[in-house]
Amino acid sequence: MPTSRNEADACTLLDTDHKAVKKMFKAYEELAHSKARDASQKKMELAREICHELTVHAAIEEEIFYPALREALKETEALAEAEVEHAGAKDLIAQIEAMDEADEMFDAKVKVLGEYIDHHVKEERNQIFPKARAARGLDLMAMRDELQARKEALMGVEV
Repeated sequence: MPTSRNEADACTLLDTDHKAVKKMFKAYEELAHSKARDASQKKMELAREICHELTVHAAIEEEIFYPALREALKETEALAEAEVEHAGAKDLIAQIEAMDEADEMFDAKVKVLGEYIDHHVKEERNQIFPKARAARGLDLMAMRDELQARKEALMGVEV
C-alpha cells in the first residue's frame, strides 16, 4: 500500500538519520576551523561517531530496505548506484577509522565523505524514496519498525 508523505514510514526514519549526520558534518566543519587546543581530539571523536552512525545506517539499508525495494520495484538501477555509493563511503570510513591523528588528510577525508553522503542523500530523497512510497505491496510502516529495531541492535554494538 502506498504511504502518505505525512506518515513516519521507513523513508522518514532513514531521512531522520540523514539529517542527524548532516548536523554532525556541520559540527565537524566548525571544529576543523577551530583554533581551540582540544579541537583535534574533538574532531577525532566526532569523526568516529559519524563513521559509526553511517556504518549502522548503511547496514540497515543494505540488510532490510534495499532488498525489499529490489523485490517491489521493476526498475532497480538507482538501488545499484546506491550500493556502489555505500561501497565508496565504506572505503573512506575505513580510511578515517584507521587514522590516529586529525591532520589535514583526516579533515580532507571527512569532508569528502560528507560530500559523498550529501550526493547519496539527494538521490535517495529524489529517486528512491518516491519509488518506495509509490510501490504496491511494500509496507513501509512495518519496515520502519524493522529498521528501527535493527538500528537499535547495531547501535548497541561498539565498533
